Amino acid sequence: MKKLFTIMAIAALVFAGTFTANAAQSMPTSTQTLTTAATVSFVQDEEAATTEEPQGWHQKLKQRFIEGGPSFMGIVLLCLILGLAIAIERIIYLNLSTTNTQKLAENVEDALNSGGIEAAKEVCRNTKGPVASIYYQGLDRADESIEAAEKAVVAYGGVQMGQLEKNVSWISLFIALAPMLGFMGTVIGMILAFDKIEAAGDMNPSLVAGGIKVALLTTVFGLVVAIILQIFYNYIIAKIDSIVNSMEDASITLIDMLVDYKNKR
Repeated sequence: MKKLFTIMAIAALVFAGTFTANAAQSMPTSTQTLTTAATVSFVQDEEAATTEEPQGWHQKLKQRFIEGGPSFMGIVLLCLILGLAIAIERIIYLNLSTTNTQKLAENVEDALNSGGIEAAKEVCRNTKGPVASIYYQGLDRADESIEAAEKAVVAYGGVQMGQLEKNVSWISLFIALAPMLGFMGTVIGMILAFDKIEAAGDMNPSLVAGGIKVALLTTVFGLVVAIILQIFYNYIIAKIDSIVNSMEDASITLIDMLVDYKNKR
């Protein structure tokens, strides 16, 4: 759109200049002056309309990012990219790990009563998720004793919890690192601004205003990155807590089912 307005303005200017040159011989001097003034006014209006076109939020964000400088802003952007990559991977993994615990317990109990431990283990093998894996480990030790099955469930539950929390600490690192890098960029920018004041020997606001603005941009972007990653981090932690609670409830249910199965035999 800007290029179109520019081309139209240039074409109007050339056309108006040609028309003015051809008509200059037959026009009085005052008329020629008025025509030229009108032409210049028309071109200026077109240029003003072009320059006053509002920018989108992504264009403003890109402009501010460039003003912040590539050194610290690039590192802050890298923290955002890595943090989001880990967060998305964890969210996908946790969603795939979520199972209907109540339905699984009913299927395992039905298989246990109808076909024994091997049938219940087959149900667990055909079901994805940490709860099914815990069920399988408990059933695999059920022939030994209830205590052995309980120990296997507790031990393997810890392993599964570690898998759920894998790489989550990196997200918390990027949450802390992004604003710290922003603050560091602000401090360095303020030092450079005071160096300019010292070199100039005069406290001129225009001398340091640009440097201070650029320095503060690093802090703003660092805080924005931390806020975005914090939202994902809280969601992931809440999801992990939900799955862990399901695992604990499922472990208790499994031990009760094994006790009933042993008593019926």
